[in-house]
Amino acid sequence: MTELKGFQKKYLRGVAHKLQPVVFIGQKGVTGAICDSLEDALNTHELIKVKFVENKEKAIKQEICAQLEQRSNASLAGLIGHVAIFYRPHPNPDKRKIILPQR
Repeated sequence: MTELKGFQKKYLRGVAHKLQPVVFIGQKGVTGAICDSLEDALNTHELIKVKFVENKEKAIKQEICAQLEQRSNASLAGLIGHVAIFYRPHPNPDKRKIILPQR
């Protein structure tokens, strides 16, 4: 996926404000089950929130987000507190729910 621009990330954070987290990351960090759950959620919703339950240090959260970005081919739209926002457009253009603003 292409890199999101700043205004696109801001738009996605605004859209995600009303969403509830659908993936929770505990003390074991990134596991196969987490990756499967992330894939399913991204295929269904395109824009999701991931909540960190155990890892409260910012450096660890950033490292986990980088791993999830790489494994899922999604983009990190924001990391606010203990919640990360990921976006990946649906592969079928007809089924896309979110249209990113362009400049």
